[in-house]
Amino acid sequence: MKKTYEQRTDLEKCQSQWNKLQGLHSRNEWSAAVVRAATAAEIAANYAIRVEFERQTRLSAHFVDGTLVWANGLAGKIDRLLVPLTHGTKKARAVAQLKSLASEINSTRNAIVHRGEFRDEDEAADAISKTRRFIEGLVQLYEPSFKLRRRKGMRVSW
Repeated sequence: MKKTYEQRTDLEKCQSQWNKLQGLHSRNEWSAAVVRAATAAEIAANYAIRVEFERQTRLSAHFVDGTLVWANGLAGKIDRLLVPLTHGTKKARAVAQLKSLASEINSTRNAIVHRGEFRDEDEAADAISKTRRFIEGLVQLYEPSFKLRRRKGMRVSW
């Protein structure tokens, strides 16, 4: 039996969002694909933050979930949670480098969602490519073999 979305792990949810954006992209729904990519990035950040909280604290999952909501979006999760959680660790430098990608992803998403802007195919491919680098770079800090999977038949450059 297939898991419901709510029953999936963060990494399974991230892959589900990635699958969805590939379908949107194949139907020339560039802006919607970019928003799904940004959603996948935020879920990847959730994963990293949960791992850090689990490793460093004894806080309940309920509290961590509330903290993720409080952080409000990709930028908040990176700036308010992940950067401080990784400060002084081996992951700090990598997270700092990924932060600039997160900022670009967030900015593009917000332009679409809050200002009603659109993206064409090339702009979407660029945004999705950056998002793939962010997600895989972040998750591989915790799961070195992690890779986002392509759907069968998808011929894309990202």
